[in-house]
Amino acid sequence: MPAVTADAVIFNLKGEEKLRILLIQRKNEPFKGQWALPGGFLDMNETLEECVARELKEETGLKGIKLYQLEAFSQPNRDPRHRTITIAFWGFCKNNPKLIASSDAQNVGWFDLNQLPEMAFDHEEIIKKALKRALEIMAE
Repeated sequence: MPAVTADAVIFNLKGEEKLRILLIQRKNEPFKGQWALPGGFLDMNETLEECVARELKEETGLKGIKLYQLEAFSQPNRDPRHRTITIAFWGFCKNNPKLIASSDAQNVGWFDLNQLPEMAFDHEEIIKKALKRALEIMAE
């Protein structure tokens, strides 16, 4: 039986020019120490929207960000532990709030989209698709 997760792609503008993305450094295996999107496993009693908001708050301290569903990512080997399907969400954080690494995150920070670290799972692919969607909407 596949597991279901939800991941958050949160963009932020630094000044007027640089678009940044929020990443967490993983505290646990798999990919311990690598950077990833905030996210985690869906609980039986919550919606995907509740899951992604909960995981975002638990791992980074951010809350109240409007999130939009991007798409499902279901490559069979995307998680080395077991079959996992993730539904990615994206949104913008317009201010510069204090970030608090907690739960499964040992560190959290904003990264320039042109200088991303090596990413865990398939999160680089998710970021690229979310950026494309965000830029399409911004151009409208």
